[in-house]
Amino acid sequence: MEKSQIKLKERKVSFTAADGLECNLIHIQGNTPPHKGPVLLVHGAGVRANIFRAPVKTTLVDYLLANGYDVWLENWRASIDLPPTEWTLDQAALYDHPEAVRTVVKETGTQEIKAIIHCQGSTSFMMSAVSGLIPQVQTIVSNAVSLHPVVPFLSRLKLNYTVPLANLFVKYLNPQWGLHKPKEFAPRFLTWLIDAIHHECDNGVCKQVSFSYGSGFPALWRHENLNEETHEWLKHEFAACPLRFFSQMARCVHKGHLISVEGKPGLPEDFVAQPPKTRARLAFFAGKENLCFLPESQERTFDYFNGFRKNYHSLHLLAGYSHLDVFMGKNAAQDVFPLILEELNRPN
Repeated sequence: MEKSQIKLKERKVSFTAADGLECNLIHIQGNTPPHKGPVLLVHGAGVRANIFRAPVKTTLVDYLLANGYDVWLENWRASIDLPPTEWTLDQAALYDHPEAVRTVVKETGTQEIKAIIHCQGSTSFMMSAVSGLIPQVQTIVSNAVSLHPVVPFLSRLKLNYTVPLANLFVKYLNPQWGLHKPKEFAPRFLTWLIDAIHHECDNGVCKQVSFSYGSGFPALWRHENLNEETHEWLKHEFAACPLRFFSQMARCVHKGHLISVEGKPGLPEDFVAQPPKTRARLAFFAGKENLCFLPESQERTFDYFNGFRKNYHSLHLLAGYSHLDVFMGKNAAQDVFPLILEELNRPN
């Protein structure tokens, strides 16, 4: 496969979250210095910053660099590049993202940055934003879900019944069970169950991911949107995700919007019960075929923000796309990235 010819330089910038957890940022530069400001990319649950760099001709990172942006990838506490912890969205919102933003501001010397956020990186980052914790972020591009998680019926059943049952035996769900068969009874049983249900491909990690995060066959992408190399590559891009997170998401889905579960000072109990404490312009993206979080998730959050400031924010529903193929799809550079760039380039 033809790959991008951009020669990338990258460096790791460590930062300490407010509760002492060590996280990091990956700063990436291309052939020429950026002439636009920094943009922070925030991954979802059980993956890592590398999820934005699938083996396609032009990744989102390549595309942003080619269009003059200074690219920063955040590895927050959900990253599989960090030691696993039983994290919550509250912790990420209060401790990780504000410190990551402050670090980018300090490193670049700018007072304003932009962000592209995905899935649980999006929910937790939006919790930071509406709580007034990241005023430096002036433009936010959110994919899949933000303040209003809406999931398919089967996913609701799994959140309400499978998660509490699994929590009696394991603390994490790990898609790597599809690659390295576990020895313990509970993971082995779950793996057997998933293999019995999912016949859409021969990739064990792909099937584990679909069972864990959605209701589709597959759930996080459409197979026809991925090249073969990406479908193989993703085997190593998913690992442990704590059931504690799934328990929080179950409560949020039941409520219809994000709520705090730890009662920490600095975060509201209910994230839509009051006006948002952010002036950022928001662009909401959702794949119409998403079987992890339904497109209605982003439509509801757009309506929420539009109610406070009409005709300021935007909503894009992407035909033919699901969840992560928005970023790693073989044609995403033609179908999706120009829309993201347009939103980043728009003046506030």
